[in-house]
Amino acid sequence: METVGYLLQGFSVAAQWHNLLFAFFGVLIGTSVGVLPGIGPMSGIALLMPITASITSGLAPDAAATSSIILLAGVYYGAMYGGSTTSILLNTPGESASVVTTLDGYQMAKNGRAGIALAICAIGSFVAGLVSLIGLILLANPLAEAAIKFGPAEYTSLMLLGLAAVSGLAGKSIVKALLMILVGLLLGTIGIDHTSGVTRFTYDIPVLYSGIEFLTIAVGLFALGEVFKTILERDGIEGTIAKISRILPTKQDMKDSALPIARGSIFGFFIGVLPGAGATLASFFSYLMEKKMSKNPSKFGRGAIEGVAAPESANNAAAGGAMIPLLTLGIPGSGSTAILLSAFIMYNIQPGPLLFQDHPQVAWGLIASMFIGNVMLLVLNMPLVKVFAKIIDTPTKYLLPLIVAFSVFGVYAVQFSTFDLMLLMGCGVAGYFLTKNDFPVAPLVLGLVLGPMIENNMRRALTLSNGDFMIFLQKPISLAFLIVGLLWITIPLLMKLKGKQVIVNEEA
Repeated sequence: METVGYLLQGFSVAAQWHNLLFAFFGVLIGTSVGVLPGIGPMSGIALLMPITASITSGLAPDAAATSSIILLAGVYYGAMYGGSTTSILLNTPGESASVVTTLDGYQMAKNGRAGIALAICAIGSFVAGLVSLIGLILLANPLAEAAIKFGPAEYTSLMLLGLAAVSGLAGKSIVKALLMILVGLLLGTIGIDHTSGVTRFTYDIPVLYSGIEFLTIAVGLFALGEVFKTILERDGIEGTIAKISRILPTKQDMKDSALPIARGSIFGFFIGVLPGAGATLASFFSYLMEKKMSKNPSKFGRGAIEGVAAPESANNAAAGGAMIPLLTLGIPGSGSTAILLSAFIMYNIQPGPLLFQDHPQVAWGLIASMFIGNVMLLVLNMPLVKVFAKIIDTPTKYLLPLIVAFSVFGVYAVQFSTFDLMLLMGCGVAGYFLTKNDFPVAPLVLGLVLGPMIENNMRRALTLSNGDFMIFLQKPISLAFLIVGLLWITIPLLMKLKGKQVIVNEEA
């Protein structure tokens, strides 16, 4: 009953007129961001963070945080739907979680069923959103109450697990992901040490005394990185856009999609809850599961509606599932939730077990707004399928200057520093070269955000133990987190080595 009371309180916050507007513009921008190939939810959230900070500057701290996070979360799950549009119409995934949708979605479009495929995506996204919200409501409080008992040793190990989880599934190389985390942790040490008051790595440059601003790093690496990639590689959209005729699915289409949507939603939610797993993994597994369960697996890859319904439901449910470790434990489950974690920190709000106790308005307001946002997505996307398809035609010569302008004005509005603008441009160039060489940039931002928190909690734990590092192994929960984190890194490495050994033996 207590949870229901908090949820109703959350709806009263989310139903305020300005929060409804924030939710609406969040899902609208998110869908548009998802539709444009290459931008993706991470770039969209990073780009809008400084803008939301400027818009909400006149509100009370918690109210400003609630409104901003509502908009940014709307961009996150809105982009999950939008990514399917180019997958179906152009055979070009809007973001990585929509790669699987191209297999049957584009074939449906070639068969004249593009509108039906997009409509099924909208319906599947809505159902998946409801499933993940129910799971979030049921699991949020119990997890938060259990985590309240954590001490500084448990928090340190938990955050190390978060870093290990993201590194284990970011990019093709675990070593590169770990290296990027290390760079982020090193950047997090720049500035004045809060415990001793000593300056670290500032080289007597006053602007560095307050440290490196993660907002500048995030916008530069994600948004400007994509701009430089598009310019230098002429990464434009090619191909013919499929025509959209009928939009509403037939009764048979709904019958064929019902179980795949239900299975994809439940499966995707539980995959999303695992830190580091993400929507991409959920969509791939869901598609493979449907193909194995099908009585006629040969139709997959030729325009099977199940091949669109299942992965699209799974990636949207995973987006909701990833909010659970973020809100209850303070561990981001994906690159996008790592940027959302940065947004919380920007408002001096620490996601984790105390979020529901110290900032119930923010936590439950966000959860309630996700339900409202999912309804808005359904209402928006069903009739506006043809309108969103037109966004694909936006010429890059108009789009790129807008992204650069938003990045520059947004960062300057928050920081008021020309140094940050130079850092922004430098990060944009670095972001391009890093992604080109398969160095994942999300772990860098995560390391920059979590680094100072790991350091503070580790110092508190060592103070309690008189400098004895064994405190991290003597606490059962802390030890469990460290073991899981170690396994998260070593198991993929061992599997990779085993795979190489098999190939060598076969060649021999």
